[in-house]
Amino acid sequence: MYMSDSWFVIVNPVAGRGNFYKIWNTIQHELTTQNISFKYAQTTHTKHEITLIQNAINEGFKKIISVGGDGTLHHIINGIMTQKTIDSQEITVAVIPLGTGNDWIKTYNISKNIKEAISYIQQEKTIHQDIGYLELKNTSSYFFNVAGIGYDGYVVNKLNKLKRFGPIAYLLSGIAGLLLYKKTEFTIEVNNQIIETKCLMTLFGICKFSGGGMQLTDYKDSSNGLFDITIAKNFSLIDFLLNIQKLYNGKIVEHKKVETHLSNSLLITPTNTTDVPYIEADGELIGQGSVKVTMFKKAIKIVIP
Repeated sequence: MYMSDSWFVIVNPVAGRGNFYKIWNTIQHELTTQNISFKYAQTTHTKHEITLIQNAINEGFKKIISVGGDGTLHHIINGIMTQKTIDSQEITVAVIPLGTGNDWIKTYNISKNIKEAISYIQQEKTIHQDIGYLELKNTSSYFFNVAGIGYDGYVVNKLNKLKRFGPIAYLLSGIAGLLLYKKTEFTIEVNNQIIETKCLMTLFGICKFSGGGMQLTDYKDSSNGLFDITIAKNFSLIDFLLNIQKLYNGKIVEHKKVETHLSNSLLITPTNTTDVPYIEADGELIGQGSVKVTMFKKAIKIVIP
């Protein structure tokens, strides 16, 4: 039975690595202990979150908890942004992190400790965060963290085979990708400027971290209505290996082969007809080809510490 202060919990039982049911029992106990009223559903297949969210919103729920990783949250956000029942700004999203990378929570210093993460939900301190929108030829997707085209999409496409290694999988697949990925010629339209360049990747971020803790954009603010855009040009394996520390401390944006922009939209068109580049968002593979990127400012309310 729906109550106005109740939370709808979406649980991904394959998030993280093993021992899920013991953890889920702990989460349920802690939610109850902290007097948080909730109803829950477990996902059973890819993108199941979208229909679960839409059904929950139709039932009257406006408060959502994601139990999983960035992939779970990605699909929850897509479910919220594609439903037509209520304005997305009226919906509150909280996270109890279980996933492999958990990059999004790092921007807000959300704890991986279950008791602490649930205490934030109990306190319900919130801000409105921006949400990005990707339009491809045959599909579209919303995203809440960082998206990109080129090398990072290629890496995400390869990453699934390495996820069993945990966060180090991002670094392993990244190095392998540099050996195999062929740089692409792009035309990038941003801020009434046309940039034509051979490019390793172009990233457009809302939040600060991606790729297992890397800081690849010049992060400003997750609710300013602007993407932090990074264009990494003719980066080589040697460049990558010499600058690994800078990938994690954010200094990579100062590299001479990197340029940054701020904008609420951009259009990226690969000029190669072969080896069409992949596009990823929040660590999920979206598609290939050209992409138009636009912004929904302060689209969703999120729970923060």
